[in-house]
Amino acid sequence: MELDLEPMAASIGVSEPVLRFLLCFVATIPVSFLWRLVPGRLAKHAYSTFSGVLLSYLAFGFSSNLLFLVPMLLGYAAMVLYRPKCGIITFFLALGYLIGCHVYYMSGDAWKEGGIDATGALMVLTLKVISCAINYNDGLLKEEELREAQKKYRLIKLPSLIEYFGYCLCCGSHFAGPVYEMKDYLEWTEGKGIWAHSDKGPSPSPYGATFRALVQAAFSMAIYLYLVPYHPLSQFTDPIYQEWGFWKKLSYQYMSGFTARWKYYFIWSISEASIIISGLGFSGWTESSPPKPKWDRSKNVDILGVELAKSSVVLPLVWNIQVSTWLRHYVYERLITKEKKPGFFQLLATQTVSAVWHGLYPGYMLFFVQSALMIAGSRVIYRWEQAIPTNMALLKKALVFMNFAYTLLVLNYSCVGFLVLNLRESLDLYGSVYYIGTIIPIALTLLGYIIPAKPARSKARKEQ
Repeated sequence: MELDLEPMAASIGVSEPVLRFLLCFVATIPVSFLWRLVPGRLAKHAYSTFSGVLLSYLAFGFSSNLLFLVPMLLGYAAMVLYRPKCGIITFFLALGYLIGCHVYYMSGDAWKEGGIDATGALMVLTLKVISCAINYNDGLLKEEELREAQKKYRLIKLPSLIEYFGYCLCCGSHFAGPVYEMKDYLEWTEGKGIWAHSDKGPSPSPYGATFRALVQAAFSMAIYLYLVPYHPLSQFTDPIYQEWGFWKKLSYQYMSGFTARWKYYFIWSISEASIIISGLGFSGWTESSPPKPKWDRSKNVDILGVELAKSSVVLPLVWNIQVSTWLRHYVYERLITKEKKPGFFQLLATQTVSAVWHGLYPGYMLFFVQSALMIAGSRVIYRWEQAIPTNMALLKKALVFMNFAYTLLVLNYSCVGFLVLNLRESLDLYGSVYYIGTIIPIALTLLGYIIPAKPARSKARKEQ
């Protein structure tokens, strides 16, 4: 007999599909813990596959697994049939299939109204399938032709089907990420690489880090539930919004973006706890004495890093971290011509892929084009700041604060498109604050050509 969740869903103010998803999503934590108890490599792959299939069925229904099977089989078939081009073939087939599903299910509308469907999990799965095929493609190339990330993750041998399915669906990790590499998954399952016994001690205990992630999740949800009644998106279409002055409209846009981010902080904190407790989140040891374990592989967000970002350039390093890393490795870096520096084209192309990956809604397109402009403008401020001599400390600090304020303004202005999705509504809301978050980045980028700066090389610049 099917469990009736409607009364429970109504009592907490969410739809039954959302409650079903949340229960299955939280269940990834004990499911991931039980992975540690499964003996043998083959059994672990089978458990990873079966648990992912079962959780998908319980969260989204039987059809979800059929939905997921298509890109998985397309990617594997490309690797088997035509290895020299399997990466690019899988990239366009899997991404094209995802776009088709976005259009068919109109997933953005469901998410905007507080609903849920399987396309969110399909998004994560698509990235896994593509990276696996590209890394298998890279296995044919000469090592001297590869970048460091390519050398690290390339696959010489074709994974077996059970390894491939385990990697794609492992313990429900496809629900919300984080995205990880096939090579890491195989080494983790086989107890090799950093998961092998080392002179720094046995495998570290994951329980303290898991507890911290759960506390962060609880705090994030509490903040979200407190703020969301005061800053609903419906306020944007209320006639009273148009009666507000410029500063009140701008502050409401800021608070809407700020409120919405806490929902993502909650989701990513739960997924972080799941990956940590399985052991897959372990990413090595610190150089301190005594060495401490790092859990960076599971980390998808740095909350303070986002909210207090000193520069727009660092946002991809602290927000949706693993997807940003994926975009850098599989889009941005692969568009760079040898012996040439990356420019605005690579940045815009990467942001466009990210927008299409989210769905073909105009609001996503606007947000990610805005993001490219925001980062370009922030780089100009940073270059000016680096060009200031050290004896003019006050001016340097003023430019640092200017970059912080600029990032705060443009990020939350840009978020509006991501939240409302509709083209007309997005443009109306941008226009209600005189397109300030579009004009300033464009003006700064142009000023960067008029007032060029050539700072001395520094560690900070390399990081930018």
